[in-house]
Amino acid sequence: MKEKVRTLTGITTTGTPHLGNYVGAIRPAIEASQRADVESFYFLADYHALIKCEDPARIAQSRLEIAATWLALGLDTERAFFYRQSDITEIPELTWLLTCVTSKGLLNRAHAYKAAVDRNVAENEDGDAGISAGLFMYPVLMAADILIFNAHRVPVGRDQIQHIEMARDIGQRFNHLYGEVYKAVTGNDAEPFVLPEAVTDDSVATLPGLDGRKMSKSYNNTIPLWLSAKDLRKAILGIVTDSRAPGEPKDTEGSNIFSIYQAFASAEETSLMRQAFADGIGWGDAKQKLFERIDAELAEPRERYNALMAKPDVIEQRLLEGARKARERSAPFIAALRDSMGIGSSAAIAKMQTAQRNERNESAAPPQWKRYKEKDGLFYVRLVDSDGAALIQSAGLTQPGEVQRVIDAIGSYASRPQFEAAEVNPQIQVLVERERIADAIRRLHDAEAEKRARKAEKS
Repeated sequence: MKEKVRTLTGITTTGTPHLGNYVGAIRPAIEASQRADVESFYFLADYHALIKCEDPARIAQSRLEIAATWLALGLDTERAFFYRQSDITEIPELTWLLTCVTSKGLLNRAHAYKAAVDRNVAENEDGDAGISAGLFMYPVLMAADILIFNAHRVPVGRDQIQHIEMARDIGQRFNHLYGEVYKAVTGNDAEPFVLPEAVTDDSVATLPGLDGRKMSKSYNNTIPLWLSAKDLRKAILGIVTDSRAPGEPKDTEGSNIFSIYQAFASAEETSLMRQAFADGIGWGDAKQKLFERIDAELAEPRERYNALMAKPDVIEQRLLEGARKARERSAPFIAALRDSMGIGSSAAIAKMQTAQRNERNESAAPPQWKRYKEKDGLFYVRLVDSDGAALIQSAGLTQPGEVQRVIDAIGSYASRPQFEAAEVNPQIQVLVERERIADAIRRLHDAEAEKRARKAEKS
């Protein structure tokens, strides 16, 4: 069965959703979550909010409003993962693990940090004045958000592409340092982290605000999403237009009214409004049609939103259930990452060490018997491991035929539960633990069997 494409979207909890958020991000994300070939993760980025906002009440209220918004607009939390960032305890832990493999030079190049430094320097301040470690470390936290669920695709605006590239760099560095150990611990051939891809969609609508600029909280020109019908109409009547009177043809290009209407209307409705502009519709009538179109789409979700906001416990339960479902993925994954870095359970570390030793053994030359005669006229035999370490050393033997008998006896006894050198020959000296000797002899026998098989194929 083909693996689903995992997509991940974070929503910063510092404000109230507005029409631009709905059209540009929320509506297309909810539509995408319905696809059978997509596994969607949506989270309230409240840790990120702490970097931008120091008002606890605002963050708490924003978390509630944004969660209610997504639920009211129809996000199916049975299909999608919907959770608060702060409820996934593995995210801050992974942030630290990733911090330990992230170069400071990479973080120095982050656009947000560089812009803050440049502003300080332009104002003759110390470059780092007023810049928190949170802002500096923001890219690592964002990488942890993405990598903890190994998202394949992350829809972002163009200003966020660098952060996805940094997440790729950080994940790739971790894979390079710990990938082989991770594979040994998990018994899986996959690398720890999938390298995410930034996805930008130029076809997604960008709404103009009340003053014609992009609708944005920073411009204070937004139309809040959940205004009452009366207040929504009042806000739309406040949209800036030109001075052309009713009856005068009006251009759709560059019209705030038409741009917003088009983002909500069907192709047929848009065509009719375009004709109305050409026929000289008055601005008041155009605004009324815009209000009616938006209100028709948002009336039922508005009722659901108000009902949810009146019952915050219902929202809380949905978020906690989402966190529980998400942590079924993140908890075992972070445990495997801990094991692969050497800070996990002792059993896992022992398993890792065994796997690593086996891997080295499999790739190394096989052990071998060293037979030789010394100046004292006696014959000796030594079992040497692939790394050159001596495992068994015999005492002097008077006849060369005794060497092979010792080798045969050791091969037989080494496979028994209790291996004592004295059972073979009182003069045999065992230099390492029995298990290592048995393993060396097994590998030696395997190598000999493979050699015989190759010889048989040639003949």
